[in-house]
Amino acid sequence: MKQFESLRASSLYCKKCAAAMPVREKLLLVLPDKEIYDYLCTNCASSLGQREVTAGELMMARSQTTRRPAMSQIGF
Repeated sequence: MKQFESLRASSLYCKKCAAAMPVREKLLLVLPDKEIYDYLCTNCASSLGQREVTAGELMMARSQTTRRPAMSQIGF
């Protein structure tokens, strides 16, 4: 299913906090064919998981985002 190809976690279970906690996504590593993100607990900053985004997924995500023209280009 195409709609679930690029999921991002908003909360994950933290063992230190003993509860599902909101997470923050941090870019950990950039490689030629993928990017690796680390999920950190917002309360204790423990690493709770990782997400890999391949180059193909990055290109698809960037092509789907629309850019608004800059104010200088529309006469403001």
